[in-house]
Amino acid sequence: MNRFLLPLGIFVVLVALLAVGLNLNPREVPSPLVGKPAPDFTVPQLNAVDKTFSPKEMLGKVWLFNVWASWCVSCREEHPVIVEYAKAGKLPVVVGLNYKDKREDGLRWISRFGDPYLLSAFDADGRIGIDYGVYGVPETYLIDKAGVIRFKQIGPITPEVLEKKILPLVQELNK
Repeated sequence: MNRFLLPLGIFVVLVALLAVGLNLNPREVPSPLVGKPAPDFTVPQLNAVDKTFSPKEMLGKVWLFNVWASWCVSCREEHPVIVEYAKAGKLPVVVGLNYKDKREDGLRWISRFGDPYLLSAFDADGRIGIDYGVYGVPETYLIDKAGVIRFKQIGPITPEVLEKKILPLVQELNK
């Protein structure tokens, strides 16, 4: 009888861990970068090959850093929301990062679906994405005036995320 208690106990513990794990939201993975300075880089802009962008240019401003790609299905879901809120003046400055894409595809995407960005940086090989811990697009970072990441959204931004998380935090950071 005792020889069955140990395997039964291990089985119960595994079932409990599985039940807890299945109830977690995979989009709410805590980022080790939140609360730390945004990684610095300098890359060409998507629209202007002769111009570059670096996050240092945004010091003193609260801004969103939106990682997107023309091949990303979820980006298509998110993009109209960003365009709508940007046109309405509800968002802080938004900088895009065209991630692991072809320049002509990114330019075509912006032309077709609208351009809510101050500018889009061009990360053809994905190195910037690696520094930011991007493992899937879209991902969006809220960066404060001192260049510190304050929030990371994994997956598409929705009106609910904007209204309940991002915009209240933007107001707080702009005080």
